[in-house]
Amino acid sequence: MEAIRQRARAAYLGLAIGDALGATTEFMLPREIQSTYGLHRDIIGGGWLRLKAGRVTDDTEMALALGRALIAKQGCDARAIADSFIHWMRSRPADIGSTIRRGLRQYLATGSPEAGYSPNAAGNGAAMRNLPVVIATLFDDAAFHGWTVTQARVTHHNNESDFGTLMLGELTRLAILKGQAAPLQSRGAALAARNPRFDWRTFKGETSGYIVDTVRVALHFFFNTYDFESCLIGVVNQGGDADTNAALAGQIAGALYGLDAIPRRWLKKLDPLTREEVERQADILVYLALARQNSTVSDT
Repeated sequence: MEAIRQRARAAYLGLAIGDALGATTEFMLPREIQSTYGLHRDIIGGGWLRLKAGRVTDDTEMALALGRALIAKQGCDARAIADSFIHWMRSRPADIGSTIRRGLRQYLATGSPEAGYSPNAAGNGAAMRNLPVVIATLFDDAAFHGWTVTQARVTHHNNESDFGTLMLGELTRLAILKGQAAPLQSRGAALAARNPRFDWRTFKGETSGYIVDTVRVALHFFFNTYDFESCLIGVVNQGGDADTNAALAGQIAGALYGLDAIPRRWLKKLDPLTREEVERQADILVYLALARQNSTVSDT
């Protein structure tokens, strides 16, 4: 159980570090990155948001907001999740995506924590924040699927968003549970066979905020590198939606390679309050998952 807890921490830290590292090169082209930074490999802040080094963006902030709601309710409550997102939005974050803003405003107007279906809601905003659900449902397949869709559809009611969020979540979940023994290649291939648009082996350099592009770039570098650092450096030097793409690559790579594989220089640069809450939430969410498992066993 301790190994699982450590891998859950590494996944959450990987998310935050990928976010902070990628914020510098967000919306840049690879040639612009090369001209400006050479090879971008350190957490230095800046970027279009002009962030302080180590500060995270909406990717990690929304994950933490989701985690707070799950912990407060000891489970998945759509209204509690939506309210936590509203509280975050009202904190005047550095950035908020248009689909997220629209979904949260709709919740305020209608009181419904499920956004209406939209063909334009196929962004990566639901996937970027889903890690707390992944950790809290480690031992419960049905809850993983149900909670993922519930939190996603607060803002992103779209079949492609659902599929990509579940795909990345399932691979992360496998890596947390089994570490280096996780059959990630075969499981990823099986999922991609169900929806070939998400097949990372067809990646041609697309790095937009479209969920299909995010899945492909994150998994392309994850499956074609052999350590946490190389995976994230590859993603962030592609530019585009670099913070989200690297956050999602980082959560899977963190889970697979573990805490010891995360470069110390990156951990030291990460905002200390963010790191503290990330680590605390990871531990609590693992215990929530274990408590749910024990409750299910005792009820049978």
